[in-house]
Amino acid sequence: MKIRRTAAYGVARSADGSVLLTRGSDRSAFPGVWSLPGGGVDHGEHPADAVVREVAEETGLAVAVTGVRAVVADVVALPDGPLEHTDRIVYDVTVTGGDVRAETDGTTDLAQWVTHAEVAARPLLPFTARTLGVQFEAPGEVPHDDEPVLRADRVQRFGAYGWVTDPAGRILLARITQGYPGGGQWHLPGGGTDFGETPEQGLIRELYEETSQRGRIDGLLSVGHRYDPAALGPEGVPMDWQVIRVVYRVRVDEPVIARVTEAAGGSTDRASWFTRGEVAELQLTELAQDALAQAG
Repeated sequence: MKIRRTAAYGVARSADGSVLLTRGSDRSAFPGVWSLPGGGVDHGEHPADAVVREVAEETGLAVAVTGVRAVVADVVALPDGPLEHTDRIVYDVTVTGGDVRAETDGTTDLAQWVTHAEVAARPLLPFTARTLGVQFEAPGEVPHDDEPVLRADRVQRFGAYGWVTDPAGRILLARITQGYPGGGQWHLPGGGTDFGETPEQGLIRELYEETSQRGRIDGLLSVGHRYDPAALGPEGVPMDWQVIRVVYRVRVDEPVIARVTEAAGGSTDRASWFTRGEVAELQLTELAQDALAQAG
């Protein structure tokens, strides 16, 4: 069985540089292993709200998000058998109140401020070690197969999108096919990532499928979400739908004519390069409008 989830974590530091960590309880998949505080994003929840909630539940501390540190993904074989793909959004957070205390009857059983010298001596989840710059023995690759991912009635997707430009300053957009949410509007190239893909890998694949361009990622622009409990999918089928969206800056150094490939799967019917003035005249999705404002 394969399952997939999105989780949000916080990097909090004290005045002396210690980092806040939590220990997995007997109810967790990896008891006794330390992690950054955080956990799964509830359906309909913004990831930034999820990290504030999770840190409070696991440590007793109130925090405020100050920025996005990284977005990563991994696949692990859980002790009870399933393969779990987790898309992890790691935020920088600052403590605004509360006192450190252990979670009761949860997946963690201890919260502590750990000095830099002590961190490397703790057993750490791989993503936590990587985030904190601690050397670790990387787990072996998990074999993939064609078994479908177990999905709930409510749809929570993880997508990677690009604010894509070329050396002339043009902007690359893709138009959503009629019948899909946002049909007829111009959108950022990108889409849902596959099981086992990192966000960067998924975006580069989607970029080629939707526009025939080869690009390189040039930094993270934003993390957000869209929640529409009354969305209508293809053929008017209702779905309680949320997409968590990571937007990267992408550069195409050698642009070609934008064409949609068959691998795009039908959700994109056209792609094109535009000047900034031309973009201002288009019907844009909310995500494309936000990226236009943020990119400056």
